[in-house]
Parts: sequence; structure tokens; C-alpha cells
Amino acid sequence: MHIHLLLVEDNLDLANTVIEYLEISGIVCDHASNGQTGLNLALSQHYDVILLDIMLPRLNGQQLCEQLRQQGSQTPVLMLTSLDALPDKLASFTAGADDYLVKPFELAELVARIRALSMRRSGQASRLQVADLVMELNTRKVSRAGQELHLSPICWTLLECLMRASPEPVSRERLEATIWGDEPPDSNTLKVHMHRLRKTVDKSFDQPLIHTLAGIGMQLRSHA
Repeated sequence: MHIHLLLVEDNLDLANTVIEYLEISGIVCDHASNGQTGLNLALSQHYDVILLDIMLPRLNGQQLCEQLRQQGSQTPVLMLTSLDALPDKLASFTAGADDYLVKPFELAELVARIRALSMRRSGQASRLQVADLVMELNTRKVSRAGQELHLSPICWTLLECLMRASPEPVSRERLEATIWGDEPPDSNTLKVHMHRLRKTVDKSFDQPLIHTLAGIGMQLRSHA
């Protein structure tokens, strides 16, 4: 079973130990050392499992997990933390975590929990759909009304962000952070990519799906 996961952990010694063991176990691992970077990666990439420390700089693990769920992400989340009190565990599950492992832990147990969560995810839907627009997450294909659409990597990520949030709007700042993290480009860059995305998704169809909400952001919805 191929597993691609995201580890968000600010303890670099622990992170390196975990990554090395996971890779020996055949698990591909991306790493972020703070909560905001972790959130950006989690929303812009496809992961089978996400591992979160709670005590993270910039955005703690519970806040990160809560924002993921608010954005529509159903990726299984496993909390890795030294906080073993019941209120901390309950707060994590309330935020949307699927599992909780207290430090220090055995690496073999961690791998077993990761595999269990990944198997659970394999039974979930592997596609997003809004009206006749369909995004296949596993094959990275997008189609509308049965017609395949060809997107650049940036347009794909923007569309995935909009589809996961739909019908809720997504702010310009959120879209920029999803693509470029803490270093957004000049003000016209996002506009150029959104223009390309709208041209691909809407131009050949009667019903536009991508809408601009002045002062709020972008929205993907199936009605005017």
C-alpha cells in the first residue's frame, strides 16, 4: 500500500527520526516545522494521512486540524503530542482528529496506526464534485460535463481549494497562502491564474461556476 503523509512537527530531531523510520517502512513523508506551513501544504497537496504535533509555532495542531475540517478536508489526522490529559485529547477529537498518540511512542505502533488510518481513507470518496465539475484526486483529472479539462499545477491547486470549500467563499489571502505560502507574489499574479482557471472551467459552458465576491474572495457554486 503506497502511503504519502504530511508530518507537522517543530522538534527537528524527532521529525528526522520519524521520517527516517517511515521511509524505511515504505511511507513517503513531507515535513513542515510550523502550523501555518503545515496548513498550506495540507490544503494544496493530496495526503493519505496527516501527523500533527499540538504545540506548534504560528498555528497549533488543534487549530490547524479545525481549519482543515472547515475547508472540507477529510484526510485522517493523527495527533502526536506529549499532552496526555483527557481535556487535551477531547479538544483534539473535537477539532476533528481521528487518532491520538502520546509521546514518547514506539515507532512500530506509529506505523501501525498510520496504516490503519490510510486503509480507512481508502474507503472514502476519492473525488470532489460541484454541479457537473468533477475532480478525481487519485488520477489528478478534472472534467466538466464529461469533457476533460487540462489545468496547470497552480490552477489545479486553486480549483481544489475552491471545490473543497464550496459553496463557501475563499479569500484572496487564503488562495495566495495555499499556493505561495508566506511569500505571496505581486498583486496581479493570482488574478492572472484565476483568469486562466475561469477560462478553462467556464468559458465553454452556459453555467459559470466560479464567481467573484467583491471584498470577500472567490466562490465555486452551482447557481448564480
